[in-house]
Amino acid sequence: MTALPWIVSGVAVAALAVVALRVLSVVLSRQRAGADRLARTLHLNARWWKEQRAKDGELLYVAIGDSAAQGVGASQPGRSYVGLIARHLRERTGRSVRVVNLSISGARLREAIAVQLAPLRRLSPDIVTVAIGANDMPAFDRDRFTRELTEVYASLPAGAIVAEVPSFYLGAAERNVKVANTIVHRLAEEHGFEVAPLYAKTRGQGAALYALNRVAADFFHPNDRGYRVWASAFLPLIDRAVPSTTGDGTASGDGGLA
Repeated sequence: MTALPWIVSGVAVAALAVVALRVLSVVLSRQRAGADRLARTLHLNARWWKEQRAKDGELLYVAIGDSAAQGVGASQPGRSYVGLIARHLRERTGRSVRVVNLSISGARLREAIAVQLAPLRRLSPDIVTVAIGANDMPAFDRDRFTRELTEVYASLPAGAIVAEVPSFYLGAAERNVKVANTIVHRLAEEHGFEVAPLYAKTRGQGAALYALNRVAADFFHPNDRGYRVWASAFLPLIDRAVPSTTGDGTASGDGGLA
């Protein structure tokens, strides 16, 4: 028996391994560059939302959250899920909407408690959305998550809409998300809050499609299409919470966003 086929096979495998490593290197390089670019835009998003806070509106919408609520990764902050919800409210009600976005990039539950809840208590919002907890997943501690989420929920007004932690698709973080979401649903039921199915919406996209078509340059934050998926998790609950005054009386469900 000649050894030539084995040699050829070995060379082919080695060549494929080299190609795979090269592709991985390129992806990681682009991910790092994308993350650096987005990091340089954080202050721009924060400034944009501060300007929105100063505007008047007939309805008051308050958002609690992290960088996703800030719209990091979107082509502009108004195309974040918070911006899309605000636009939907304007279109649905025919009324002006003031948005007070209290979110902070990088916030975990503990930062929401320390920084975001106090100003919320001074407001009388018509709509409150809460999407927080994703940054707690890498170093997830079940007891701490439960304790801190309980404190957050105890500070929310009646009728607040809380969201599941989104899917991470793979690895330990995804396993942590599944545990965290059982806590989200249990505590939301205890406090009488409706839960936006953010995990189901993001998980339902599939890891491949989400990675190729729904994420920003850092391969983590949503892009415009990804934020449309996020918004679609909230809009049916928004429609139930705020009656339409545009004359047709119909609810748009997911608003055609996903």
